[in-house]
Amino acid sequence: MNTDGKLKSWFITPAIVVSVLLFLFSLFKAIGGNPDWLGWVGAAVAALPMPVLMGRLMLTATARTADNLPVLLFVSLAGTGLVAWEVYFEGTGDVLALICAVTASLIIFTYVFWYSRYGRHDEARLGVGSKMPVFELTDVKGNIVRTADLTGAPTVFLFYRGNWCPLCMAQIGELVDRYQQLDELGVVVCLISPQSEGHAQALARKHDVPFRFLLDQNNKVAESLNIAARNGVPSGVPGGYDADTVMPTLIVTNATGTIVFSDQTDNYRVRPEPDIFLAILRRARAMDT
Repeated sequence: MNTDGKLKSWFITPAIVVSVLLFLFSLFKAIGGNPDWLGWVGAAVAALPMPVLMGRLMLTATARTADNLPVLLFVSLAGTGLVAWEVYFEGTGDVLALICAVTASLIIFTYVFWYSRYGRHDEARLGVGSKMPVFELTDVKGNIVRTADLTGAPTVFLFYRGNWCPLCMAQIGELVDRYQQLDELGVVVCLISPQSEGHAQALARKHDVPFRFLLDQNNKVAESLNIAARNGVPSGVPGGYDADTVMPTLIVTNATGTIVFSDQTDNYRVRPEPDIFLAILRRARAMDT
């Protein structure tokens, strides 16, 4: 059993809930006439970054964030520092406020430096200059699609975690927004996920573009490419998703099947800008003409 992955699957939902509760409790204490209102303001500030981040990811089309989220970490530490000052230097602070602030800061730091990261190394077979490995997938109509069948046109392979992942949906939305540019370059876009056929079909209906929505049944291809994420789906996510998923991975090949761009991020919040690989594809096309 992947203990680290299992712990992560159980971490995120309680982390969000506890952070929200700490913020609301601290805010209530700050505005409720508490003599140590300033210390409780600090505790509320320390707890605010996690709810703000999750709200941004869930409510806005955010495809990527900064790697270490320095602004949010600074805000949380500043709030905790304010409480510590009130407790240890002013002598008027409430120790409970300090406990709340420290707990909130530990949550956001754990999220940034442990939960967000896979600890993986780049798979050499997916590196620039390599030929795209041979594997087969299934499309939403049940047809077998082989990588060997995709040579002859430049191709974007996006391995995404599933419809439940807001960053993945925003990343796919960016590709949809650039469909015209991709089409002009003759690019085939393959969106690959281990999620169910029904979820993939729902995504295909949502985006009325001629992308290939492909299924990696039982996560077999991801496992073979060493990009699988065991227990990568957060516990409690609705929709009947399997526990295992894939690490977000984007590979671009030219018309001969040679990889010209590879992003094997170690942080699920860090995704490549489409303009980067679009520029590579335009340059490759110019060299061919």
